Amino acid sequence: METKVRSYEVKTFGCQMNVHDSERLSGLLQDAGYVQALPGEDADILVFNTCAVRENADNKLYGNLGQLVERKANNSDFQIAVGGCLAQKDKDKILAKAPWVDVVFGTHNIGSLPVLLERARHNNEAQIEILEALETFPSDLPTKRDSTYSALVSISVGCNNTCTFCIVPSLRGKEKDRRPGEILSEITALVDQGVIEITLLGQNVNTYGVEFGDRGAFAKLLRACGEIEGLERVRFTSPHPAAFTDDVIAAMAETHNVMPQLHMPLQSGSDRILKEMRRSYRSDKYLGILERVRQQMPDAAISTDIIVGFPSETEEDFQETLRVVRESRFAIAYTFQYSKRPGTPAAELPNQLPKEVVQDRYERLLEVVNQIAWEENQKQIGKTIEVLIGNSEGRKDDQTNRLTGRARDNRLVHIDWESETQPPRPGDLVSVLVTQAKPYFLIAETGDQPKVIRTRAGDAFDALEAASCDVPLVPVQNTAAINLSVSVKNSN
Repeated sequence: METKVRSYEVKTFGCQMNVHDSERLSGLLQDAGYVQALPGEDADILVFNTCAVRENADNKLYGNLGQLVERKANNSDFQIAVGGCLAQKDKDKILAKAPWVDVVFGTHNIGSLPVLLERARHNNEAQIEILEALETFPSDLPTKRDSTYSALVSISVGCNNTCTFCIVPSLRGKEKDRRPGEILSEITALVDQGVIEITLLGQNVNTYGVEFGDRGAFAKLLRACGEIEGLERVRFTSPHPAAFTDDVIAAMAETHNVMPQLHMPLQSGSDRILKEMRRSYRSDKYLGILERVRQQMPDAAISTDIIVGFPSETEEDFQETLRVVRESRFAIAYTFQYSKRPGTPAAELPNQLPKEVVQDRYERLLEVVNQIAWEENQKQIGKTIEVLIGNSEGRKDDQTNRLTGRARDNRLVHIDWESETQPPRPGDLVSVLVTQAKPYFLIAETGDQPKVIRTRAGDAFDALEAASCDVPLVPVQNTAAINLSVSVKNSN
């Protein structure tokens, strides 16, 4: 009798660190003999990779788990696993609130998931395993990526800062850095598989090297990425303003494949609130960094994170945040209402603000950042830009002739493809003319003779599609480019 291959689905909440961990979880389950569930199919194993940064993360998880009670009762073979930051924080509370969960695992031992699932199934009882220290660096584990052209690469995990609003250091631990050779080897292997864009990840990515005593290690790593043949785009997230140095700015400007884009959290424009947050920089330092970045990269797009309603924040403090926002001219700002997280110092501070005050400031901030983003995007109209075509990044792409991708500065670009020329594949590059601007994206057109570079990443996408359909494939070589008049090796 043939044994049914069990399927899995991984649901991800939170930051890019979690997205990267989910790629590893999928790789682990694939290696263990499971298959990814098809869209719309009920998986045999459902894994929640959770976030604990926001208060509603708890509500979202337990709401999802509550909806699974009946399904679990009707199918004893169905397994539920909860991992990630919320699992690390709540530990046995998850089983107390949702005893129908089969496995709870933490941020430090994602590699244990297949064993814990099998143990829970064999013993017919829930398994919980939360380690207090990293078991193995995530990038040492197998991976399954949804993208053939872009990849996340962890260079460090954990955080040595003590921001009063943040629970991450207690869940991810102290900073652990990988050796440069390991990182570059992983990137080279990814490029050999067809990847042309990588994003370097770290909780404070620009403090990389602190563990092995090299303060210039991050700038050196960026420059080393520039030596990897076939790697066209390099990004990183998220740097900390207190550790952002001029050698990193120089490395960004002088390394051809490091993109003219910077995501650097501001959190608040008030020096008093920054001090209360234990953010070891002030607004003038932050603005000085942006000024020096733009001196060397005038077209750089800068994005940020901002929190409103931190305990004791006054209207004057809030106005300082608006001042810095207006001076910074962010291409996009991710705005958040302060969320009280048990276990953080800020949760115990006096003068927690009323919800209606926080909501009012949030809406006023949103109006300002959206207006600035729109104005900055309008400056792109009339420019010809290079776009890396994504894999269904646009929600309407499948129903229209529209393609979606990212510009070099990471702006989202929707392309109206009206040409009879064969359209680019995910991973291909196309030169387009920006015709319209919205606060969150650009609209562009190609003209009658679009300039497309068919890349190895596009070949890798074709190969993956053909493998899923068992169709023989003849790879397209780079020399067979359509109107190959755009150089891949653009410089900043």
